[in-house]
Amino acid sequence: MKSIIFNQKLWIILIIALSVAFPFLTGQSSYFMSLFMMICIYSIASMSLNLLVGFGGQVSVGHAGFLIIGGYTVAILAATFQLPIWILLPIAGILTGIVGLLIGIPAVRLSGHFLAVATLGFGISIPQIALNWDTVTNGYAGLSVSRPELLSSDLNLFYFIVLVTLIVFWLVKNIVYSVFGRAFIAVRDSEVAAQSIGINVSFYKTIMFAISSFFTGIAGGLYAYWFGFVSPNDFSIMTSLLLLAGIIVGGLASISGAVIGAVFLTVIPHFTDAYIGITNIVIGIALILVIMFKPDGIVHLFNFSKKSVENQLEEETPLAAMEGGRAQNAKF
Repeated sequence: MKSIIFNQKLWIILIIALSVAFPFLTGQSSYFMSLFMMICIYSIASMSLNLLVGFGGQVSVGHAGFLIIGGYTVAILAATFQLPIWILLPIAGILTGIVGLLIGIPAVRLSGHFLAVATLGFGISIPQIALNWDTVTNGYAGLSVSRPELLSSDLNLFYFIVLVTLIVFWLVKNIVYSVFGRAFIAVRDSEVAAQSIGINVSFYKTIMFAISSFFTGIAGGLYAYWFGFVSPNDFSIMTSLLLLAGIIVGGLASISGAVIGAVFLTVIPHFTDAYIGITNIVIGIALILVIMFKPDGIVHLFNFSKKSVENQLEEETPLAAMEGGRAQNAKF
């Protein structure tokens, strides 16, 4: 029984099967399909943030800004040049990645709460820029986004976004297993030790921001396509804080944990939004309980590594990613 519960490949197959069947299980309900899409979008953003925070040890509380940049990039270029989605999404990721690179260059000299404050400023400023740059962003009114003809139906776009989410999951996992991922982990554990073995700490810190923001920009572009609209109020600083809370609850330095955190962030408001102020209270309580009783995150209740993953990275994780302390083994 345990071999079934802890089998990662089986879980992946079940998740894919659920994704394929979900629209039909819900009668193609627009509400529940949008809920599932938000899980996918937040999963991409959470995996990107976890790459930076969990694996790289660089605290960011401004990732909502990258979501806004990605969304507006798609909206503006789609309206101006009528470019197809398979061109617009990579462009959204690249432009957001360039912004992340520009943020990462000065951020390499910062760490801990100093870096958190710097990224907080970025996360606060981007919505304000989008709000006041009327000639480009249309201010409060926001911008509408037309779906491509091939993906004009909810069902087709639903499966496209699920496919993109799976591709990003695969890409992030391979990045973590690559030379880059091992360098990120080395920098997280000890910058001095990383430098002593020839790792260019400044370079890899900058690359972390660029890669993380690239994928987050794609998530913002997918959001714009699904809802057909983007505005400055779509992703506030609260979104950044919730993404950070989500990866802590799901599991730092865990790709699967980021997905669990995304589900957590999406499903809880579904049950609590009817009660004013309850959503943030429930998320806060869950965060406290996880830190107290399962600091590794919920994902570590499912110990996949013993059964299904060969050549697993043995590394340190959780709150140490933000504090620089010792940690547990990261699981995927």
